[in-house]
Amino acid sequence: MLDTTQSETAPPQDEPRGCLFALSQPPLMIFLAVIGCLLLMAALHDLLLL
Repeated sequence: MLDTTQSETAPPQDEPRGCLFALSQPPLMIFLAVIGCLLLMAALHDLLLL
C-alpha cells in the first residue's frame, strides 16, 4: 500500500518571489528612475543641443 504521510523532503513553505516582487521595492524603483532620467536627459541633449 502507498504511504501518504508527509515525508521529510517536503518543499519549503515560503515560495520564491518573482520579478514583480523585486520591481515593487522602492529603492530599486528609485534607482531605475534615476537611470532612466539620466538616459532621457542625454538623449534630449543629443537631439536638441548638438
